[in-house]
Amino acid sequence: MLDFKIVTPEGITYENKVEKVTVPTTSGEITILPKHIPLVSVLKAGELVAFKDNNPIAMSVAGGIIEMKPDDKLFIMADTAERAEHIDLERAEQARARAEELLKQKDNLADVDFARLQAVIEREIARINVAKKYRKLK
Repeated sequence: MLDFKIVTPEGITYENKVEKVTVPTTSGEITILPKHIPLVSVLKAGELVAFKDNNPIAMSVAGGIIEMKPDDKLFIMADTAERAEHIDLERAEQARARAEELLKQKDNLADVDFARLQAVIEREIARINVAKKYRKLK
């Protein structure tokens, strides 16, 4: 079993012992199992799935770092992490639409604002995809 914890600036999002965790990284999606080699990687916006008692626990994550320690401790320090069942799909759709509208006005944006809006869009798309997938499974 993995000793798994996700922490965001708001606090601990999830903490439990799990069988495995599939995580989106900038190098691609990876699955961490017990006895995995030590690892540090960059988290990207997408779906994270932890398995507890063979049941999937889906979350939307964006930005951060994943660290696997040699003692089966898996830590994720994420900018955002939200359980699928807690995602307000309508609010996520509205946030994505607002960010896309602002992005269309890119002539008025500094490069920093452009990058920030792209990150918001990626995060909201991840939230929407995870929420829709979770609702289909229910």
